[in-house]
Amino acid sequence: MRFFLGTHRPQWLADPRFADVPLFVSHRILGQRKRLPVAVTDWALDSGGFSELSLYDTWRTTPAEYVAAVRRYRDETGRLQWAAPQDWMCEPHMLAKTGKTIAEHQRLTVENLLELRHTAPDLPFVPVLQGWTLDDYLRHADAYTKAGIDLTSESVVGLGSVCRRQHTEVVEELLYRLAALDITAVHGFGFKAKGLERAGHMLGTADSMAWSYAARRRPPLPGCSGHINCANCASYALTWRARLLSALPDWHQPTLFAA
Repeated sequence: MRFFLGTHRPQWLADPRFADVPLFVSHRILGQRKRLPVAVTDWALDSGGFSELSLYDTWRTTPAEYVAAVRRYRDETGRLQWAAPQDWMCEPHMLAKTGKTIAEHQRLTVENLLELRHTAPDLPFVPVLQGWTLDDYLRHADAYTKAGIDLTSESVVGLGSVCRRQHTEVVEELLYRLAALDITAVHGFGFKAKGLERAGHMLGTADSMAWSYAARRRPPLPGCSGHINCANCASYALTWRARLLSALPDWHQPTLFAA
């Protein structure tokens, strides 16, 4: 499992301290910058869908605008590994905001990926599975197949709407079911410590920005000065990442789902 450290500090892309630390940056943050950093590390792009749908109940950023932004990031920042599509999350509160069903969110997610890839086949847009129940995700996988997208051959397949329940049996079982379908290059969005301890060995990649949330509720690290907490602190983020990765188990007890 390759772990991408989530950050709302896009200047870290050019910071030598992060040269060996893959980063995960949101389009909503990076797109605000007139001058982009030149990356010294690999990174992946979050489309910012959760924020956009939460604010506007729909996507206001057009696919053409998003394509133009991603092409700029690839060309000016460099080292972009992949970019999430303009997907539609399926948490119950998100469905209440948009007024749409899970099936509609899934259809819109597939249609967006097809449009992005048709418009810009040179850019590394990846599919994202959305749903809420196990069957929802499996139906979405079938929808990708019907649309001509072979998830078993994709370099990355995002797993959405799991951030707040990534440590649960539902998500663990889902990952085993996807593995049984030979969908193994799964990226876990927002996987925190408990989720990674439980299911990190079934992920190809994962990301989290939980370090900032934790730092906001604690005093600064010894030696940190000039801020009341370390929610924006590179030293804290790197320390948190090292502690997280060192705590992950080297071996996992096979579960009933694996059988």
